[in-house]
Amino acid sequence: MTSLKPYLIRSIYQWILDNHLTPYLLVDAENSNAILPTQFIDDGKIVLNIRPEAVEALSLGNETIEFNARFSGKPMHIIAPVVAVMAIYAKENGKGMVFNPEDDETDETPPPEKTPPTPTKPRLRVIK
Repeated sequence: MTSLKPYLIRSIYQWILDNHLTPYLLVDAENSNAILPTQFIDDGKIVLNIRPEAVEALSLGNETIEFNARFSGKPMHIIAPVVAVMAIYAKENGKGMVFNPEDDETDETPPPEKTPPTPTKPRLRVIK
């Protein structure tokens, strides 16, 4: 089963924009697959403004979130793996969603199939 997280990120992102707020991503900067501006990392985390006016070529994919942005006037291509996203929220009021790290451990095995009950011989009774 695919992860629900990227779908939630996309829907909350759209909800934030629909309400004319600023979407922020809180990302675990210690993820080895992340490409982030190191000078803005604080305590192993980074907050990224992903408002359409602040980024170019935003892609909210199932595996990664990618975009181009400027940091201290220098262009940079950002890659944040979805598993590294810790939260998405609106800057103005803090509403959004915080993700549980255990939720990223997707179980690739399908749920066990239910075995149908063993058929039994029907019984007829005479009711008077």
